[in-house]
Amino acid sequence: MANANLIDDIMAQLGSQLGGILPKGLDPSLLQADLERALRTALERSLAKMNLVTREELDIQTAVLARTREKLEALEKTVAELEAKLKNSD
Repeated sequence: MANANLIDDIMAQLGSQLGGILPKGLDPSLLQADLERALRTALERSLAKMNLVTREELDIQTAVLARTREKLEALEKTVAELEAKLKNSD
């Protein structure tokens, strides 16, 4: 899942910077699991609210659009040919 990879990347970045934001003398490993869980939950909620689509969904819809465009162009050509025949038969 693309969102899971994105979340994992963000969590890795936050984890690597965790030591720099905690008070001196506090061991980051003590809070890391709880903090990661809380941040992951907040991040997942934020991403869910954005109504994002995956790359796979976008690629599928792009292919559907391309096929639809091809069909439309073929239909436009057919209509133009039929209109020309109708005009010539008058």
